[in-house]
Amino acid sequence: MRRPDIPIIVDVEASGFGGTSYPIEIGVALDDDTKYCSLILPAPGWIHWDTEAEKVHRIARDLLETYGKPMQEVAAHLNTLLQGRTLYSDGWVVDKPWLTTLFHEARVRMQFSVSPLELILSEQQMARWQGTKAQVLAGVAQRRHRASFDAWVVQETYKRTLAASSTPSIPASSECDAIVGPASD
Repeated sequence: MRRPDIPIIVDVEASGFGGTSYPIEIGVALDDDTKYCSLILPAPGWIHWDTEAEKVHRIARDLLETYGKPMQEVAAHLNTLLQGRTLYSDGWVVDKPWLTTLFHEARVRMQFSVSPLELILSEQQMARWQGTKAQVLAGVAQRRHRASFDAWVVQETYKRTLAASSTPSIPASSECDAIVGPASD
């Protein structure tokens, strides 16, 4: 699989952590360094609300009811923005089902694909991931747990780990000696 220089990253905030939860915010970090974010107006049947999840994302249900966009509008906009593209998620196991829930409830066919971020990470990137992500977060003046910010953090971490992984390391002379033997005169 070809590794993109700048992958499109998606993040989804949800009403809870379990099977009855639903998407409340979609954030996308695009490959042109722009971001998309939208709150989602819950469907009438979407009633599950987990106060522990709200403590994480800090989005109150009444905020969704006031500022959330209709799910058909969000789904249509995502299709227009992302048609035929592949998005990556560091939480694919939950983000993909939440996106599927959004499109199913909106009765709109998803016209892009979502894959696990791990499919495009090299071993070197994985080894550097946590430390690099901590550096990205340390460089941000104000942190917020929102979908577009989270997507940007993942994308920025990916870009930095890719750059660090593609820089060839030159072994110290003693390491070279061990590899090829000492230089002879």
